Amino acid sequence: MTLKKCTQRISYIELDDKTIIRRNQDIENERRVAIFDLLENNYFAPKANISNDYTGPYNILMRMEDNRLAIDLSTETNDTLSTVIVPLSPLRPIIKEYFLICNNYYTAIKKASTRRLEAIDLGRRSLHDEGAEILRSRITDKVEIDFDTARRLFTLICVLQIR
Repeated sequence: MTLKKCTQRISYIELDDKTIIRRNQDIENERRVAIFDLLENNYFAPKANISNDYTGPYNILMRMEDNRLAIDLSTETNDTLSTVIVPLSPLRPIIKEYFLICNNYYTAIKKASTRRLEAIDLGRRSLHDEGAEILRSRITDKVEIDFDTARRLFTLICVLQIR
């Protein structure tokens, strides 16, 4: 791994709690796992001109702003850098389907057969991958991210979208 790739990453992430309306144990667990996995391994390289040619690592705050995703970037010492705005309209149908299949999955965990649970999980993973690819395509002109980072960010976007 090159030095540039090592620094172009997210070192801290927070979700704006004011935009998360509903939480339950399953959602909270998904959020914790996504954040843990994201911080363990990610690639995040903003393409905008950042002050003093800062190349990371980044602290980010994810929040909703006028039905769009806002990602506030700052240095590890919390010096404000910029905000990346991402329209979410292309993701909304996938997020809606993802919520439905996740609800089915959490219900199935309690009483479905292993075979049924695996089938639901396969569909859930497929939608998750599709959401990650759409996110990457929507953010590509602002931030370069790898697929695993996109998957984890998609999970966190879903958490922000729960109503």
